[in-house]
Amino acid sequence: MITPPRAVVLLSGGLDSATCLAIARDMGFETYALSVAYGQRHAAELSASKRVAEALGAREHRTAQVNLGQFGGSALTDPGIAVPENEDNTGIPVTYVPARNTVMLSIALAWAEVLKANDIFVGVNAVDYSGYPDCRPAFIQAFETMANLATKVGVEGAHLRIHAPLIELSKADIIRRGIALGVDYGLTVTCYQADDAGRACGRCEACRLRAAGFAAAGVPDPTPYQPLPR
Repeated sequence: MITPPRAVVLLSGGLDSATCLAIARDMGFETYALSVAYGQRHAAELSASKRVAEALGAREHRTAQVNLGQFGGSALTDPGIAVPENEDNTGIPVTYVPARNTVMLSIALAWAEVLKANDIFVGVNAVDYSGYPDCRPAFIQAFETMANLATKVGVEGAHLRIHAPLIELSKADIIRRGIALGVDYGLTVTCYQADDAGRACGRCEACRLRAAGFAAAGVPDPTPYQPLPR
């Protein structure tokens, strides 16, 4: 009996990471889903990650703890910085969390080495995204190089691969791909300021990119939204 190769998949609980998990599964990997509680504003996306991991058949799902919120510096971790609403970005927005993807990929790398998994998947995107520097192809390539220099398995000859299958896809294309792979986007949470029930605000950039993606894909938007303020 052939044992499928293992892969660690970073799973935030959002649309992109859910699609990434489905792609890894479709490629024949036994998937190990990793979420990170990094001090984000709400826990709704972490609850969503559990639902998504179960629905998409992850072999195991773990949540690592690292409190980037203690440093602040981002609207997603510092309650004193407001999440922009109904605004277009000029430059890197205040929702950028310093070094977040570097930290998350490093944790995924540690688990992958223990699992003897040579593949890590991350759902970063450089098309319909917020302009974060750690979502670009150059960053992914550089991290893969580092991973092979910094690990025991790397220096002993195994080649570690960082997969970013969504990096050049539009949001609409990501949604179409996920639908084809059976992703239930009603389980996911993308909003930067979702409430405890996981309902989206509909006004932050993450909500607007998500809604535009469903519209462009011609797919009904399953996102539950908060009641409009009176």
